[in-house]
Amino acid sequence: MPKQPAYLTIKNAILTNIHAGIWHQGSAIPAEISLAEKFGVSRMTVNRALKELENERVLERRQGSGTFVAQQKYNHTFIEVRNIAKDTIDAGKTYRADVVLIDTLDIHKLNLPDNHELSTIFFGGAPQADDKVYQVSIIHYADNQPVQYEERWVNAKVIPEFIEQDFTKVNTSDFLIAHVPLEAGEYTIFAKNPTDTVRTALQMAECEPALLLTRKTRSQGQAVTIVNMWHAGSRYQFGGKL
Repeated sequence: MPKQPAYLTIKNAILTNIHAGIWHQGSAIPAEISLAEKFGVSRMTVNRALKELENERVLERRQGSGTFVAQQKYNHTFIEVRNIAKDTIDAGKTYRADVVLIDTLDIHKLNLPDNHELSTIFFGGAPQADDKVYQVSIIHYADNQPVQYEERWVNAKVIPEFIEQDFTKVNTSDFLIAHVPLEAGEYTIFAKNPTDTVRTALQMAECEPALLLTRKTRSQGQAVTIVNMWHAGSRYQFGGKL
């Protein structure tokens, strides 16, 4: 097997420190000369690693100040995806969240037919023995009225501490953005008939359609999380500024 290029070793080491929480958003990383000495390479090699991470929006360089872990900005889309807790509080309403499902999908569950799509997205359809996906379902309320039903799946290898959080107090999206350098994402919004579970959770009328936002995000070339955010069609809308 060919030896990994030195710049990739440096790049992966930086990403590992970010994933481990050693360097958080806004944290300064060691100077080029320090990294060159640590890895026994030239500053040119270090510069290549930093440049790639800057292009991937993991790091940002500030003139005269150094290199920092970038502040991730994932709400700046054509249609802004907002924090439901913040929106509720900003509207002067009381927010709360109920966690209705917490589960860990191991290789046996991932190989079930119902989880084939998840297995494909996260592991290319061939999960290994130690691969796991965390699953949570959360009902978000405004003044005790359910406004969003969140179904989320998270790659346990990327962020193993996710499952340990109290999501009645911590927003899932905020936690992920703060702990993982998300590099790419995609989302869709469409009207869809909800499942019975979603309809009951959101207290929807029998024939009422739902608005569903599905979002997938990636880091280091692998899927980090998939989320379905369900909303009652008569009580929610998406908007943004052009």
